[in-house]
Amino acid sequence: MQSKVGTGIVAGLIAGAVFGILMTIMNAPTPDGGEMPMMKMVAMVVGSTSLFVGWVYHLFNSIVIGAIFGALFNKKLTTYKNATGWGAFYGAVWWVLGGLILMPIMLDMAAFAPLTEPGMRSVAMGSLIGHLVYGLVLGAAYIGISHRPTPKVRHPRSGRAPA
Repeated sequence: MQSKVGTGIVAGLIAGAVFGILMTIMNAPTPDGGEMPMMKMVAMVVGSTSLFVGWVYHLFNSIVIGAIFGALFNKKLTTYKNATGWGAFYGAVWWVLGGLILMPIMLDMAAFAPLTEPGMRSVAMGSLIGHLVYGLVLGAAYIGISHRPTPKVRHPRSGRAPA
């Protein structure tokens, strides 16, 4: 039997890698009128502008969020359709919590600043898309890992699977 938290950790890492790629290629405006990859903005939460630090911090969060997903939703996840539905819902919740409340506050902005400041609305929409993608991949990866078929054990002498 697989651990629901362990499965969530692996699924969170997979989903985090996909979301991380998006944040590395999507840009956010800077106060001086320039642009920077959103992943550098993630790094700024922990006092850095390094893409590597942004990735490490992002993947750590992805693992924790994936573990929570496994703990909360394991019994509800029975098919790819409902797992991706719950995943998208969960991603949207984390967009509000993380992208609109926690991250702006940690960057010395007001909560919901990505929605209320016109120059940041594209960041808010990019973040929403990224969180939804994270949730969809999280749900699909979770169900794929937790419901994979059990390999058939072959009898050592005949090479046949037991009946």
